Amino acid sequence: MDTFALVVTIAVALFFTYTNGFHDSANAIATSVSTRALTPRAALAMAAVMNLAGAFLGSGVAKTVSEGLIATPTGDQGMMILFAGLVGAITWNMVTWYFGLPSSSSHALFGGLVGAALAGASTVHWDGVLEKVVIPMVISPIVGLILGYFVMVIILWLFRDANPHKAKRGFRIAQTVSAAGMALGHGLQDAQKTMGVVVMALVIGGVEDEGDAIPVWVKISCAAMLSLGTYAGGWRIMRTLGRRIIELDPPQGFAAETTAAGVMYTASFMFQAPISTTHVITSAIMGVGATKRVSAVRWGVAKNIVLGWFITMPAAAGVAALSYWIVNLAFG
Repeated sequence: MDTFALVVTIAVALFFTYTNGFHDSANAIATSVSTRALTPRAALAMAAVMNLAGAFLGSGVAKTVSEGLIATPTGDQGMMILFAGLVGAITWNMVTWYFGLPSSSSHALFGGLVGAALAGASTVHWDGVLEKVVIPMVISPIVGLILGYFVMVIILWLFRDANPHKAKRGFRIAQTVSAAGMALGHGLQDAQKTMGVVVMALVIGGVEDEGDAIPVWVKISCAAMLSLGTYAGGWRIMRTLGRRIIELDPPQGFAAETTAAGVMYTASFMFQAPISTTHVITSAIMGVGATKRVSAVRWGVAKNIVLGWFITMPAAAGVAALSYWIVNLAFG
């Protein structure tokens, strides 16, 4: 029964990674598709490959998820907590995907883990939640907004005398590079988050010891599922990011993607902070769009997205807590 519970929990974690891929694939490619720098299928294929590569670039974010947010629970109850946390995250992912809202899969996962831990009377590392989740959740969009604005200002100044037609054509080509960098950062961030959950399951199941290196099969499995999910696509969210916030041209798309990629690499390598790719690219698009004129950004759409950000963690936590009580009633 213990082995069965471990296998089921890992399978659910990998399914979460799959939903993360099709939910967040839009983050990496929406701007490139909306500016016609890449066709949707070519963009999705490129994003899938780069997500796979990004998963192998580090393990700091995985360590934060597996050890820094909740105390690793033990025994059957621990596996139920992990299972319920994943169910909460997947449920919220599916709800926001259905409505085309680019909420954060990362924060759905964090909310799910915390909600299930509270329901199971397990310890939550509130200092870790504050330092590694809440503060980056607030700071990263602000940084993305400001940097996006200034990167676009610099591009406008550098190419102020350039032929507009040639400049746009050049930036369409450059966007293939910036979109690849964005997808690589997405793999670096989001594949590691699930790696952390799988490692926690292995520790609960007695297969691994806490602090051990992440097994290669875990990296490959998480990276492959993220890539498969990415290739499945996220058309509803892509439309929101690519067109409903602001109509982007190639220079704006390049600026937004470059900004978001830079913020993700910094968060991963310097702070081991699991930030939301959704938050960063959305705020970068708004910052870039504001250089045109503030009214060019559809702030009503942006407001709905921001509201979604603040709802995500408590909503996923609530679903996870309910899931824990149901599972505990059935199997406890």
